[in-house]
Amino acid sequence: MNHGIIKRIFVLLVVATAGMMQGVKAQNVAIKSNILADAFLNPNLGIEIGLAPKWTLDITGQFNTWTLSNNRQWKHWAVQPEIRYWFCDRFSGHFVGAHIHGGQYNIGGFDGKINFLGTDAHKLKDSRYQGWFVGTGIAYGYTWILGRHWNLEAEIGFGYSYTRYDLFQCAGCGRKIETDKTHHYIGPTKAAINLVYVF
Repeated sequence: MNHGIIKRIFVLLVVATAGMMQGVKAQNVAIKSNILADAFLNPNLGIEIGLAPKWTLDITGQFNTWTLSNNRQWKHWAVQPEIRYWFCDRFSGHFVGAHIHGGQYNIGGFDGKINFLGTDAHKLKDSRYQGWFVGTGIAYGYTWILGRHWNLEAEIGFGYSYTRYDLFQCAGCGRKIETDKTHHYIGPTKAAINLVYVF
């Protein structure tokens, strides 16, 4: 992956987030981490900012540079901004959202057991995929208030992703066997159980 592009995107997100936080008040900002992503060794962080009494902007991101044993690759970064409408007060109860997402990946060497909606993870065992993706989706979620500042949030989203990739012969090395291939994916685009701290 091009680390220069990743650094630029990270700096852009930090600057944009800092700009959006100018003049925010209590109960207008939350930070979060997706426990499901953490379980799959995907470091992640999210911020949610109140826009209006029933509207928020949620921005989550993942960044992973792991090269695991046996030449397995699990490298990617992804960003997923989402606009949310809350049916009661923001940061509590039911909400719906619309999101976009994008990122890059370099993944291979895993014995995938999933063949779902045209995406065959079995191919990851002896191959490596390197490319980028963009997409959009809709989501539903619910937030439980655990305490004065702590919430637990569950969310599921469905949508579309378009990806372009190069295919390599083996997980860690190998010659390129396909170039600039495309794949269209329709299915789950978000799954989260977030631990949330509300300021």
